Amino acid sequence: MDFGRELAKEIHPPCVVLLEGELGSGKTTFTKGIVASLASIPEDEVTSPSFTLVHEYGAGGKVYHVDLYRIEGERDLATLGLDDLLGQDATVLIEWGEKFGEGLQRPCLRIRFDHLGNDDRRITVERLD
Repeated sequence: MDFGRELAKEIHPPCVVLLEGELGSGKTTFTKGIVASLASIPEDEVTSPSFTLVHEYGAGGKVYHVDLYRIEGERDLATLGLDDLLGQDATVLIEWGEKFGEGLQRPCLRIRFDHLGNDDRRITVERLD
């Protein structure tokens, strides 16, 4: 969460952040730090949108937290309304970003999470813009 809060200082909308990595690698925990910083809310109010697929945070500068874990293909992806989110002056955080494919037009960051065992993680940040 601390690293997410720090990285949030470098994120300026419109921006899409792809979060990639295996289940349990820390994507949601990291996202809590980013969202808390950008939307000025407590981390415990940020939850995984695994079942709702999209959560919206913030009044002024919107932050969207998207989870593609349950998305099975292009048809499912098309029903999410991501085009509407991506057309806004907002920050869009997409967990399981690797499922999005190469069709994304304006990603700013790709963040890869590798679970190294115990509580150890390797987080790789790649700027794409």
